[in-house]
Amino acid sequence: MDNTNKLMANREVADLTFVDYKTKVPFLNLDFANVTTTELTGESVFAYGGKGHPKRVSFSGERGGTLTIETQMQSFRLYQLLTGGNVGKTAKFIKREVLTVGNNGTVTLTETPSNGSSVNIFSADDDCGEPKNITVTGQTVTITDASDGDKVIAYYIKNITDNVHKISVKGSSFPKAFTVYGDTIMKTENDEILPYKFIAYKVAPQSNMSLGMSNNGDPGTITITCDLLVNENDEMIDLILEEEE
Repeated sequence: MDNTNKLMANREVADLTFVDYKTKVPFLNLDFANVTTTELTGESVFAYGGKGHPKRVSFSGERGGTLTIETQMQSFRLYQLLTGGNVGKTAKFIKREVLTVGNNGTVTLTETPSNGSSVNIFSADDDCGEPKNITVTGQTVTITDASDGDKVIAYYIKNITDNVHKISVKGSSFPKAFTVYGDTIMKTENDEILPYKFIAYKVAPQSNMSLGMSNNGDPGTITITCDLLVNENDEMIDLILEEEE
């Protein structure tokens, strides 16, 4: 049955599979988006002539487009796709803790400061104010101007080595190119469900990324915009509609 002239509509997001363009290895199964939009673009220029400067001949070019994805669900794999950053299994982060001064003006940090990092101690009533004079040996900090029982606040950089994922984004980090396979459905006027698919042969994710965090309203949404390019065979996108059996 020929479905090319059937009227149909869409009210379902497309599930996407991102495949590394160079290695041809699947990189990300993005089946958690809320919106997927494919936009095809082109530019027309005209030759003009005669009185009134009318358009006489048109020329088309600059064929391109975008694949835009909106998702509230997120993963580090998605962040890696967007940033092109390197993934690591260790990280460093600041530690803040409230401690009580013990004998001889000492406090014991709960973790060992990272090599080369500094330790800063403040009075509990002067947080981030004037640092106290200290000496540090491992996790033991001796405060020269504190009395037993005083409350102090410690800041230092600690190492995170267990169950951690880190993406390092540098000025030279840029996303890879991918081939994207999209899968959704169309519904006809006769209430038929037709599988609809597309193949974007070469896409380049834009480096823009906004991570919104808020304690009210809707969950944060990430918008991913990929530019549509052509591959070595001049292919840009295929739109595929499967017929009923």
